[in-house]
Amino acid sequence: MAITSPANISHCREQFPAVLMTITHTPGVLSKFGRTPWGLQTTFGTPLENLESFVSTILPDEGEFEKGSATIDEIVFEPRTLNALLAGDPALSQLSRDWSIHAEGKEHVRELLQSVLSDWIDFLFVPTPKPFVIYADHDEFTTFYASTRSNLNRVVQPLLSKGFKQIPDYQREL
Repeated sequence: MAITSPANISHCREQFPAVLMTITHTPGVLSKFGRTPWGLQTTFGTPLENLESFVSTILPDEGEFEKGSATIDEIVFEPRTLNALLAGDPALSQLSRDWSIHAEGKEHVRELLQSVLSDWIDFLFVPTPKPFVIYADHDEFTTFYASTRSNLNRVVQPLLSKGFKQIPDYQREL
């Protein structure tokens, strides 16, 4: 089922109530990310009308990832999709800068990434294992960082082959 709206998320929660996600306070994660000397980066426009395909291309079924975390940098407007995904979690009301949502299992990791991309949130996303990391913002830019060209190409080439729009010469400064 596509996770594209709070109503769909509520329906998924009814079908799969044991969503493996936790919320924790993680001060320093964003600062550490900003200090990390990422050798390479590339940015794509975030296709809000085609998020499910975008996310499944970033995190394909055959990928090795089993976990992922999204660390909030800024919440610009109420994150309705994320709120629906995390409904019932007592830490939900505390979500703000330096709070992280951790997901386990491929489907839950994809749900998390799709939810934060669909809302007006600036965030860092780290899959595990970590061939690349993502910083996305509410202006609909998704930047991929990697230490090696091969790790960056693992995500960039599939996105390009599916027609997603790369933003040429965009250099994100954190």
